[in-house]
Amino acid sequence: MTVPAVRCTGLRHAFGDTVAVDGLDLEVRRGEVFGLLGPNGAGKTTTIRMITTLLPAPPEAITVLGRDVSRQRTAVRRLIGYVPQQLSADATLTGRENVMLFARLFDVPRRERRPQVDAVLDAMDLTDAADRPAKTYSGGMVRRLELAQALVSAPQLLVLDEPTVGLDPVARDGVWDRIAAIRAATGMTVLVTTHAMQEADEHCERIALMHRGRIRALGTPAELKAEIGPAATLDDVFRHHTGDALTTENGGMRDVRAARRTAGRVG
Repeated sequence: MTVPAVRCTGLRHAFGDTVAVDGLDLEVRRGEVFGLLGPNGAGKTTTIRMITTLLPAPPEAITVLGRDVSRQRTAVRRLIGYVPQQLSADATLTGRENVMLFARLFDVPRRERRPQVDAVLDAMDLTDAADRPAKTYSGGMVRRLELAQALVSAPQLLVLDEPTVGLDPVARDGVWDRIAAIRAATGMTVLVTTHAMQEADEHCERIALMHRGRIRALGTPAELKAEIGPAATLDDVFRHHTGDALTTENGGMRDVRAARRTAGRVG
């Protein structure tokens, strides 16, 4: 039996009296692009942060490629590349310096660092701009730089939290084209959260729709749309399972403001 890339079993997390993730069961297969969708406050980012060890998880509640996130945090971190919703590149450093910093943080062996850094910069089409400060980069270039940072340790699981927020269609397509190329070469698993339904429809092999801390629907984009009706879109699926309601639970409005700040900085 193949070990899944990610398995969550009865996962729960609360911030005080507010339950953000409520008994979540989820499995991401190895090698797939899996989309985690839902309104602000649904618990997506909290789930992502537990998977990536940034928030504590109960023992045996999450495994990443067979490793228990609670008990084997260091081993899990070495398997993951993470692009957060908020910008992680240092504007004062060059693109190369940013990626080299991540290579050191993720313990890429010293003799392999420069070749790895050069390889991911080339894969993200950033070689010519590598020695310029990141503050001179366009929004699309910044996102590609952050992908290079996440990929420099050759992760088996790439976790993307709203990776294309604020990008124009050309820059968005450029990010996904490069993700597709890396996947084709490595077989890497991708777990992504997004509010862009068209993006999820085009790039995700399976989707879980999350609302109020629980999974409300799970399947391929085609399966989810077929359940609603012959002419349904993923927007229709979203509305059907969430009621199209703006929620302020679990910091929802905070997440909206954060996304807008990010969009302003990368746009």
